[in-house]
Amino acid sequence: MSDQISVSVVDGLGHVTLDRPQALNALSYAMIRELTGVFEAWRHDSEVGVVVIDGAGERGFSAGGDIRELYGYAVDGNAGEAREFFRAEYRLDAMIARYPKPVVAIMDGITMGGGIGLAGHAAIRIVTERSRVAMPETRIGFTPDVGGSWLLAKAPGELGVHLALNSRTMDAADALHAGFADSFVPSERLPHLIQALAERADPGSPAEIVMLFDETPGPSALALARDWVDACYSAPTVHEIIARLRAFADGRAFPTHPLDPAASAYAAAAADELETLSPTALTVTLEAVRRARTLPSLEDALEQEFRLVSWFIEQHDLREGIRAQVIDKDRSPKWSPGTLAGVDPHLAARVIEAQVHEPVWPDRPAA
Repeated sequence: MSDQISVSVVDGLGHVTLDRPQALNALSYAMIRELTGVFEAWRHDSEVGVVVIDGAGERGFSAGGDIRELYGYAVDGNAGEAREFFRAEYRLDAMIARYPKPVVAIMDGITMGGGIGLAGHAAIRIVTERSRVAMPETRIGFTPDVGGSWLLAKAPGELGVHLALNSRTMDAADALHAGFADSFVPSERLPHLIQALAERADPGSPAEIVMLFDETPGPSALALARDWVDACYSAPTVHEIIARLRAFADGRAFPTHPLDPAASAYAAAAADELETLSPTALTVTLEAVRRARTLPSLEDALEQEFRLVSWFIEQHDLREGIRAQVIDKDRSPKWSPGTLAGVDPHLAARVIEAQVHEPVWPDRPAA
């Protein structure tokens, strides 16, 4: 393989490691193609009974897609190449979700965006005390993809909308509560877990083996915030979500309940944050997550996401968001339009419903 992933097969265990630690294992187009080849080869390989996927280094599983590569596509006007990247990535994510052999994904450290695409749909998803899990796309004027909208839509209550709009980062307890992970294993025990999987690589035993190492993390801050998050993020528009957050933070939303200073500060910070993010990305993301709740499958969510990302790749806010956060790092994006009032209220529906480009799965019936 290339120097961007490493692969081994030992005692029935196929082990693939994302190997770009200097870039937090960000996914390049080349890595997507190579990973696809590995999973295709192992599908019918009798020497592989279980697959483990993890990331090199101690900082993270994967920070997501290679944003600099995406920025190059956008500024060079090479949207066609970007769409091919997304098609390949989404097909790989769906392949992992439907894989005929158990896939154990170890989300140790930073796991965001495209990293969740690889790990979030695996049969067994492990987090550690170092895990930091997020779909942070609205921070760069983008929208959750790689099946992220599907996972967010299935989170309890309105937690998925909160996570999506605010690009909120989850720790292990939050990821378990939101349905992004299945088990918590302390990082120091991961080598022993992988060894146990290799020694007993049997399609029927991985979940049982993981349970031997599974522990209970601390309380989930998301779970504790559920009541007011549901009340605020169930509003029909982003503008009204912000208004409800302000009302709750000021003690006006639930006058019969004593004001919780910590919850009030959390809500106020969430409202402040939403007012700094791309109005276009927020509007489209809200509609996308809510529509994903009605879709019948992950593949349908990925097709919806593909229509959105195909549009975003040619928009000002994505280029400007990447420039401000990753390229120049001035953290001062100039969104266009700059306010929620300037966003066409019908924009999200129009973009979601328009099949402008060839879909991810051309021969698959539409939902």
